Amino acid sequence: MKISQLYIYPVKSLRPTSVTEAAITRHGLNYDRRFMLLKVKDEDTGDFENMHVAEYSELTLFLTDLVLPSEHGSGSIRIMYQPPAGSNSSQSLKTLEIPPDPDVQGLRELDIVMHKSPTKGYDMGYEFNNWFSECLGYKVILAYLGQNRRSVLGSLSPNAAAQKQQNANGGGGWLSMVKNGVSLLSGSGGDDNQITFADCAPFLVVSETSLHNVSARLPEGEEMDITKFRPNIVVSGSGEEFEEDFWGELTVGGERVKLLLTANCARCQSINVDFETGKPGAGESGKVLKKLMKDRRVDKGVKYSPVFGRYGFPDKSSDGMTLHVGDEVEVSKRLAERTIFDWPGLTN
Repeated sequence: MKISQLYIYPVKSLRPTSVTEAAITRHGLNYDRRFMLLKVKDEDTGDFENMHVAEYSELTLFLTDLVLPSEHGSGSIRIMYQPPAGSNSSQSLKTLEIPPDPDVQGLRELDIVMHKSPTKGYDMGYEFNNWFSECLGYKVILAYLGQNRRSVLGSLSPNAAAQKQQNANGGGGWLSMVKNGVSLLSGSGGDDNQITFADCAPFLVVSETSLHNVSARLPEGEEMDITKFRPNIVVSGSGEEFEEDFWGELTVGGERVKLLLTANCARCQSINVDFETGKPGAGESGKVLKKLMKDRRVDKGVKYSPVFGRYGFPDKSSDGMTLHVGDEVEVSKRLAERTIFDWPGLTN
């Protein structure tokens, strides 16, 4: 197996940037989900809400391009707004440049809570807020995470997942679920429970083989766009559809990067969105979630949602290493049974 695609989402819920290599930090791929949009609900009180694709499908009309800082410049995040196909809008393609590492001095601090996990952020100010507001037709705030982080809740972090299994198996630990290898705790540090604006974990890993299964459910000639699943890492060459349900750890590339996979990713209406219109898809492409409901409700922790892909964390030893498209991927730990999703407030 190999890494076939890598994606970074500079602004949460906007379209991703495809890259050929990406640096690993303790909290995910560098520059992934450091910004997000907040909808202003009440200007007088300053009340706002987080914007996610499932509720705000129009966010998919924004494309991104990431230019990393280097000795030649400070880099930039380029946002491109593409008016919806078939609309009567007179808007044309609009672009905005965002500094990837803005100076937070003087910026208003925000209290942001995502999935019951609180953090601090910074209001990027009028120039950026107004640009997005004009595109969307309502007032929003572009929030920057800065050096702040959110806590991973439940048993999704590697240490918490291992402890949960140890308790469930009368002290047997994660080894009782793993056919090969040593404890998932190996090499993971105390910082494994901190994330950015990513929903639940630093990485999302998906399989092309499983994607083909989804595409086969659509009419002939249609294919599922893999970016609708919001992956960071796409793996090609797996032998069976959905075998990733049982991946506990991946070892990747010549640097032997270790990715600890602790939970399934439960899916929502976001996979039905038409990226051209920024609205729920028409026809069969707008029914992908329903199609997966038939046989992919395989996680007892989210029993009403279908599963596609695995949430993962970088092993402490992999901090500072680099992933590349083309890197070989080895399943270094395989689970005997599926994990059970456990994040307070997100289970159903």
